[in-house]
Amino acid sequence: MNIQLSLAPIIALIAGILILVRPKLLNYIVAIYLIVIGILGLVGGSGGWR
Repeated sequence: MNIQLSLAPIIALIAGILILVRPKLLNYIVAIYLIVIGILGLVGGSGGWR
């Protein structure tokens, strides 16, 4: 049996749990998420450097 997990749902689940436990973490979690998505968009969306 092959189980293929995607990274985004796992991150969203962990972030949701952390926000429920510590609501003050919301600003940091959103900021880190946006930075990571931005970096991945810049690096991964450039079309394959070889």
